Amino acid sequence: MSKVDLKGYGIDGPQVLRNPSVARLYEMAIQNDPGAAIASSGALMAFSGEKTGRSPKDKRLVREATSQNDIWWGDVNIEMSPEEFAQNRKSAIEYLNDRPVLYVIDGYAGWDKEHQLKVRIVCARAYHALFMHNMLIRPSAEELESFGEPDYVIFNAGSSAADPARVKSVTSKTSVALNFERGEFVILGTDYAGEMKKGVFTIMHYLMPKRGVLSMHCSANQGNERGDVSLFFGLSGTGKTTLSTDPARALIGDDEHCWTDTGVFNIEGGCYAKTIDLSQEQEPIIYDAIRYGSVLENVGYDQETREVDYSDKSITENTRTSYPIEYVPGAQIPCVGGHPKNIIFLTCDAYGVLPPVSRLTPEAAMYHFISGYTAKVAGTEVGVTEPIATFSACFGAAFLVWHPMRYAELLAEKMRQHGANAWLVNTGWTGGAYGTGKRMKLKYTRAIIDAINTGALAEAPTVLDPYFKLDVVTQVEGVPSEVLVPKQTWADGEAFDATARKLVGLFETNFEQYADQAGEAILKAAPSLKG
Repeated sequence: MSKVDLKGYGIDGPQVLRNPSVARLYEMAIQNDPGAAIASSGALMAFSGEKTGRSPKDKRLVREATSQNDIWWGDVNIEMSPEEFAQNRKSAIEYLNDRPVLYVIDGYAGWDKEHQLKVRIVCARAYHALFMHNMLIRPSAEELESFGEPDYVIFNAGSSAADPARVKSVTSKTSVALNFERGEFVILGTDYAGEMKKGVFTIMHYLMPKRGVLSMHCSANQGNERGDVSLFFGLSGTGKTTLSTDPARALIGDDEHCWTDTGVFNIEGGCYAKTIDLSQEQEPIIYDAIRYGSVLENVGYDQETREVDYSDKSITENTRTSYPIEYVPGAQIPCVGGHPKNIIFLTCDAYGVLPPVSRLTPEAAMYHFISGYTAKVAGTEVGVTEPIATFSACFGAAFLVWHPMRYAELLAEKMRQHGANAWLVNTGWTGGAYGTGKRMKLKYTRAIIDAINTGALAEAPTVLDPYFKLDVVTQVEGVPSEVLVPKQTWADGEAFDATARKLVGLFETNFEQYADQAGEAILKAAPSLKG
């Protein structure tokens, strides 16, 4: 465990443990972290306290000269002044300086050496240190010795509340603030570990497009025999993790990637998966990765046996696990691959009107990439009786820094340059909307993904969807033909038309915020109410 000097940050009091061993982090967590315990599987169980998820409304970017003209200011990127950031930083440093022990994790973001960033985490909780030990790319002993100064530093003082009375742009006791000019990210008022992970992603989401590199919120895998790469985009509940974790293909990464002139690379050194209702039968790779060195966050467990209850939602439904990517059998190490052959947009359409699989033109791909559609099912809130459409630009609006069109243009450019195919795959409802129809069978979706990966769908017959202007694939081995054209699965054709028009209207309303920067070709690819 090499030494590091934090005096340059104003930290001079605590004992500093730099990149301690996993065993030491376990020891320190059990001693000092509230409620920390070791699960029967050997994983470290930890609790984030009041905040059990990210706080996107509390994220701030500093408006400063080097980046202010690049940033998509608004509800996603709320501005903070340099003076306000300095006040938050001062509060964080004061808190960290008052701790008996601090943990420093030095690691890398990005497996491609040409685009790799050096990142330093300074935190006061052992479980946070283990979490980022898993999520950053771990340096060798030689690399750590010559690490030098980091490109970015995250000061995690999450157990100390922000002060809205002293900082005008802070509106709650939580604040996560990023200053590109200083290369610093400050966390106050939340101990949820995911804020650090997504802080690193936000940094990469800004820096990479400046270099002509497309940063993406997606998973990626590679064929073991053909070496072909597929990307999977999708919001929560669409099946992104399930479908990209395939024993017949090597996992490049489960969440964050970049596409360069030479191919794709994973930003992270680990995986961060949801565990609610996890079972060995349904998700054996994730289940078996939860062992010594992994972190289980906010899960319920039996106090006597230390057996985890993955169905326990008493703390949160957002239960999580973090583990090194090496824990995934057959993972692609180093986590890099060639240019993607297939780009798959996953949507869980609870309205039941989108086709199970459609082939997209580059313009249609840009449209659906910017839209980032899925639908939540009824019953999540009192009084909600029908599906709720959810749109998240680029399938990850909360992490965007540039305008969504910047990412979409890079996607289309790279698709054309490298001949990638794009697909829209609906993992949602068929035969009617939620409450009437049924969820698409997983075996059908897996058959569709397999056919995409083998190239079988590249020349498959299609019909034009009159509402969504999609080239709907009508033949997939292992999938009944009547399932592939949604209207044929509905008992009431007029009800289908009415529901399709409603969803088209929601797409149109959502896209109004981007229409002024969308070209004519993209607008022509948009859904139409004419049907």
